[in-house]
Amino acid sequence: MKVLVLNCGSSSLKYQLINMETEEVLASGKYERIGEEEAFITHKAFGKKTEIKKAAYDHKEAIEFTLAQFTNPEYKVINSLDEIEAIGHRVVHGGEIFKESAVIDEKVIEQIRECGEFAPLHNPAAILGMEACKKVMPGKPMVAVFDTTFHQTMPKDKYIYPIPYKYYKKYSVRKYGAHGTSHDYVSKRLAEIVDKPVEELKIVTCHLGQGSSICAIKDGKSIDTSMGLTPLGGIPMVTRSGDLDPSVLTYIMKKEKISAKEMEDILNKKSGVSGISGLAPDFRVIEDASNEGNERAKVAMDCFKYSVASYVAKYAVAMNGVDYIIFTGGIGENQINIRKGICERLAFMGVDIDVDANNMRGEEKLISKPDSKIKVYVIPTNEELMIAKETCNKLF
Repeated sequence: MKVLVLNCGSSSLKYQLINMETEEVLASGKYERIGEEEAFITHKAFGKKTEIKKAAYDHKEAIEFTLAQFTNPEYKVINSLDEIEAIGHRVVHGGEIFKESAVIDEKVIEQIRECGEFAPLHNPAAILGMEACKKVMPGKPMVAVFDTTFHQTMPKDKYIYPIPYKYYKKYSVRKYGAHGTSHDYVSKRLAEIVDKPVEELKIVTCHLGQGSSICAIKDGKSIDTSMGLTPLGGIPMVTRSGDLDPSVLTYIMKKEKISAKEMEDILNKKSGVSGISGLAPDFRVIEDASNEGNERAKVAMDCFKYSVASYVAKYAVAMNGVDYIIFTGGIGENQINIRKGICERLAFMGVDIDVDANNMRGEEKLISKPDSKIKVYVIPTNEELMIAKETCNKLF
């Protein structure tokens, strides 16, 4: 059985074609700058990357050209598109409507659209991908897999906000979390590595990337997480602010005479470590500048590491202890000094990082010393595989 996994952005398309019998990725890649003449695709098959410039003015054109690569004689991975039996779509926000993954039909698409007000940068893009697939591969079964569903196990005292309760009842204003497929995958993978049931473990997973979130996982279930109503909450990210005193927003809006939409744009696209440092929205650039003595870059990096460590400590309270800490995501898997800085701030809890073991990128590895009270692992995430599995579970 072959499943196509799609992760659509407003102007991008990430994809993997997975053989579920072996869990082998047959092909993968990313289409960028959709909607422009300069659009291009980076396609990978048989370990070889190929970059092709191909104008795609909408997601339908991008998906059509992507599918053509699967049967391209130069690097063909399937003989016919009929071999693709299902499509799994990553959807960031399912609100309170979706407690689990859903087979996509018109009603589901409309409900995803409703939840889009909580993830305006993400849900509309996912719908573009769904609508495109309906045109390109009519009748092909599709499943929506939500970042939020893994966090539906949070107890109410963890997800409710200390504001008038009527806003929860009227508008479903509460914490939802994100990156659920990633947190779920790495926690289950850890259980396999240490050969213990996930239901017996207390784990803090740190998904650190362009968007970042921390999750407390006890008995295999999410009991708290750092992102909130939207993917803007929690720790400071590359361009997202994370948590703030709410009065910061109203104060700036009054002073600058800006609208709520303008403020939202500042918080999502111009804040975080990039906003503090004044540098390009790239952790590597900011970390390099910090190491070279740039004071604002150093403050930005320290702010990020402190915030992550603080959430780990907070979740020790939520679970009455921590057995394991996992780093994953682009930053968590690859930024050596960031992992080190976070772990050093947790020494008081018994975290003792092995500097030599930590000196690597992108490997599945234990990076704490043998006598560390809390074990620390780096586990590369595999959200696409989790989405493919969910797709199969819902359809077959």
